[in-house]
Amino acid sequence: MERRTVAFFVVASLFFGGTFVAAKAGLEYFPPLLFVALRFDIAAVVLLAYVLLSRPWSEVRPRTRGDVGGILATGGLAIGLTNALIFVGQGYVSSGVASIIASLNPVLTPVFAVLLVADERLSRRGAVGMALGLAGVALVVSPDPANLFAGGVVGKALLLGSAVSGALGSVLIRRADADLSSTVRTAWGLPVAAALTHGMSLAAGESPASVAWTPEALLALGYVSIFAGVAAYIAYFGLIDATGAIKANLVFYVVPVVATLGGWALLGETISGLAVAGFLVIFAGFVVLGSESLDLPGVARSGVRAVQSRAGAVRRGVGLPTDGTGTQTTLTDGGSEDRDTAADEGCYCPGD
Repeated sequence: MERRTVAFFVVASLFFGGTFVAAKAGLEYFPPLLFVALRFDIAAVVLLAYVLLSRPWSEVRPRTRGDVGGILATGGLAIGLTNALIFVGQGYVSSGVASIIASLNPVLTPVFAVLLVADERLSRRGAVGMALGLAGVALVVSPDPANLFAGGVVGKALLLGSAVSGALGSVLIRRADADLSSTVRTAWGLPVAAALTHGMSLAAGESPASVAWTPEALLALGYVSIFAGVAAYIAYFGLIDATGAIKANLVFYVVPVVATLGGWALLGETISGLAVAGFLVIFAGFVVLGSESLDLPGVARSGVRAVQSRAGAVRRGVGLPTDGTGTQTTLTDGGSEDRDTAADEGCYCPGD
């Protein structure tokens, strides 16, 4: 794995994990939707300024439907709705529980990838891992039928919705196949997220007058805007472009650990035994899912076998010159293979 990819993974995991701790702390001073909207205001100004100053307009301007689709999926789902649901839902639960429920994202992503991208599918082992993850989340949520709409359950339901929104958004970003770089796409997506969450805040009746502008509030807002906003989003969406939505969302396997430790160290939070058991079941699902969650489509597998077969045949043959346009390799079974074509497909050819 490239160092840049590893760096993106570490940055996204740590900063996203810290989001849950900073959000929990900041909710004492901000209404939840206004908190996330202000976060996006600051992040949008910072990242758009950076992009506009560091790149020519030709690299910044959206030009295709894929660019527009990628921006809307980024701002509307992967950033906007996902974080709005997290910040509201976290008003009911601890940062550790919130991060554990949000970590359902990697389990849901392959489902949307199969439905919308059509170049990946879950193996049987992947399906088992997904089922374990769902079972673990059920343990964490543990709804009481007699108290189904109690605050804690509502908060957990909102967090589940956040995981669904994040997984769907990441797959739609991949599906859009935008020409814009991930950083530029994120820079355009943040104003979309800000507009969405400001609208939700107004609809919920939140008032800026209710904000308590203390040093702690500014610290929490600064963290979720710059570190868990600009830096984490650049890393995360760069991962999606580099590795695909399914692998990129593996960062959420680490997020609960960071959030739980941070909540314990900074906020004095505890987590119930049942939630710990649910986390362990989710982790088991992650292990199974991460070990072998994807199969290549049958056509691709047959293509790989064909290339491997030709490579083996070429290794058994000898090269004979042709009319000068290439080297024809005579195979032991009487067939032939054009050396240039075989080389293009990654085969070993005699004389290479």
